[in-house]
Amino acid sequence: MTDNVTVDTEPSIAIWNDPSYDLPTRVDALVAAMTLAEKIAQLYGVWVGASADGGEVAPHQHEMEDPVDLEALLGTGLGQLTRPFGTAPVDPALGALSLLRTQQRIVAANRFGIPALAHEECLAGFATWGATAYPVPLSWGATFDPELVRRMADAIGEDMRRLGVHQGLAPVLDVVRDARWGRVEETPGEDPYLVGTIATAYIQGLESAGVVATLKHFAGYSASRAGRNHAPVSMGARERADVILPPFEMAVMESGVRSVMHAYTDTDGIPSAADEELLTGLLRDTWGFTGTVVSDYFGIAFLRMLHGVAGDWAEAAGAALAAGVDVELPTVKTFGAPLHAAVTAGQVPEALVDRAVRRVLLQKAELGLLDPDWDPVPPALRGVDLTDPDALRGTIDLDTPGNRALARQVAEQAVVLLRNDGTLPLARPARIALVGPQAENATATLGCYSFPLHVGPHHPEVPLGIELPTLAQALRAEFPDSEVVVELGATVDDPDTAGFAAAVDAARSADVVVVALGDRAGLFGRGTSGEGCDVESLVLPGVQQQLLDALLDTGTPVVVTLVAGRPYALGRAVDEAAAIVQSFFPGEEGTPAIAGVLSGRLEPQGRLPVSVPRTPGGQPTTYLAARLGHATDVSNLDPTPAYGFGHGLSYTRFDWSELTAERTVADTDGELRVGFTLRNAGDRWGREVVQLYAHDPVASVVQPVQRLIGYLRVPLDPGAACRIDVDVPADLFSFTGRDGRRVVEPGEVELRLSASSADVRLAVTASLRGSARHVDHTRRLHPRFTVTPSQG
Repeated sequence: MTDNVTVDTEPSIAIWNDPSYDLPTRVDALVAAMTLAEKIAQLYGVWVGASADGGEVAPHQHEMEDPVDLEALLGTGLGQLTRPFGTAPVDPALGALSLLRTQQRIVAANRFGIPALAHEECLAGFATWGATAYPVPLSWGATFDPELVRRMADAIGEDMRRLGVHQGLAPVLDVVRDARWGRVEETPGEDPYLVGTIATAYIQGLESAGVVATLKHFAGYSASRAGRNHAPVSMGARERADVILPPFEMAVMESGVRSVMHAYTDTDGIPSAADEELLTGLLRDTWGFTGTVVSDYFGIAFLRMLHGVAGDWAEAAGAALAAGVDVELPTVKTFGAPLHAAVTAGQVPEALVDRAVRRVLLQKAELGLLDPDWDPVPPALRGVDLTDPDALRGTIDLDTPGNRALARQVAEQAVVLLRNDGTLPLARPARIALVGPQAENATATLGCYSFPLHVGPHHPEVPLGIELPTLAQALRAEFPDSEVVVELGATVDDPDTAGFAAAVDAARSADVVVVALGDRAGLFGRGTSGEGCDVESLVLPGVQQQLLDALLDTGTPVVVTLVAGRPYALGRAVDEAAAIVQSFFPGEEGTPAIAGVLSGRLEPQGRLPVSVPRTPGGQPTTYLAARLGHATDVSNLDPTPAYGFGHGLSYTRFDWSELTAERTVADTDGELRVGFTLRNAGDRWGREVVQLYAHDPVASVVQPVQRLIGYLRVPLDPGAACRIDVDVPADLFSFTGRDGRRVVEPGEVELRLSASSADVRLAVTASLRGSARHVDHTRRLHPRFTVTPSQG
């Protein structure tokens, strides 16, 4: 009789595929088994079909692209697939099927069966045909509502994940320093705290859906000279530390972000893509970031082509790799054969390749791409018959009612009422003259990274894929009893004034004029706002200011509506318009939101994320200026804005009263406490945005006159009131001192409870005592608000 022996007939699996091992162990085993070529293959992406239509959607795209033989590459593996949905119009279901087939080819071709990581743009929604076009980030900032932005990002991420996309190239955390810069629309605003809180919320939403978010552009891109795209950056170390870096720092510390994209620009002669102190010393060694650093498109090659700090592609690859860049996007250029040859020749240490590939593979392992049960079929196609592609067409909806409801909510909360002489809300006018280039432009509300404007112009035969009501349609729906007469008067940027006469006639015969002005989003000079669409001054594009002035001359009340990607000087309208309503590319639900504010169906809730200038030629300027950056009697130029950061009117009235200062003295490691009562003194519901600013009258280095350190949205019914108490850590008064370290200094400070940067309602003088205290990235970043309802 023989002993019973149990024989395991299942083949053993490799350590890197075995979930019983921890992820670092699995990844280390995989790296040890890979050849140099296989490791390098994980460090670049491939952009299939990018040149098919000749449309440039990335800088120097057609100068940088080399023919790529995908089949020849796949034998060693592939790190990333670039924009499988966002390169050309594709039905979502067929795009998901195509991505599935591509992933199956990639897995079958490389000996470790490693899938590629697929990434897409998602700056104003999933940038693919038929997906919801949400408001742009500047509108996110105008909401002052991180929780709403978090929910929006979660919805975007869910759509991406269910189609098989792993990474989103958003959000932008650049702080606006010069509104002439074309990419202002892509940022949440001109204040580091607002940018940080809004972007952190977006990242949390995207990551909660299982999609890797990407911080960009790290760091300083928005501070380029004269607002020119890709221009050098001349800021000092203190501006970088106190204005540019805090949003990124907050995001790394609080959001769970897993990827960072370097900036195109150089700062004081050091390109971000080759800045080891930034990408490794600060980001990883100090802040503790453990994810991947990816290049902005062609950014590594630009070290040779634009910056001149590399003599050839191999040198560019080595410089970026040494600095801490892990992945070359969008397609292989320097991290392919040039890098392989440099490593083989001993010019680039293989240890740098190993460092980068470990990070890449660890991220793939976190996403489950190395697991034995990884399913290449994206969630949206599971359980579906995939043998008949024609039957799949139209089966996936990326613009669901739920998505549109979210887009509507963001748009509604982002509309800013700048001026109102009592004309708004409109009281059933019999005849409305709708004048201006945005009146009947269906895509007027979209930013440059929305699919219809980013890729759509290269495919004019393809329908937009989403419903985009024009402002004329929205006004007619909002005012069914009014006659709405439309005269464009002019285009966005053409110098022709032939349409002025008809526009003026329409205005004179109307009860009210709604003038629809603003931008056309585009790329590289093809628009008036967007990437590469920088401007010399902040005068309205084309002849729009002349049109506006002609309408003001008619004597008919003029309500200005702006749909734009940046703030513009509005000339006489600041003092003479009946009302001014500002929106920043508010997305597919934007025009109903604007119409709803005009009618009074909606309460204006937005606040300015960027200052609106009084004169068009005063840039660069932001509210974050030191004393000499404000109006003085030693210069004839006055940079005071027409409407300051944080400004926004309401249809109700809020009273701020009963200020208390419970703790006005604290140690430099303690906290202050102040409070007040907020009351809705009007006759309709409203939402106030309480803004907390810090003022440091005497410091060891020059400080902004004030800076935002906290904010709170407070909804109140008519007559209702609440008590708002705020605990303010002394850490929030920290700044970069003379020795380059962040410090909280003792001395007198002031807390300003404000309705905007230009509207201080209550102020408290306080004292910080003790010794100067150095703080780092572990400092407290937020005040704590407590809201208690009280009797009206």
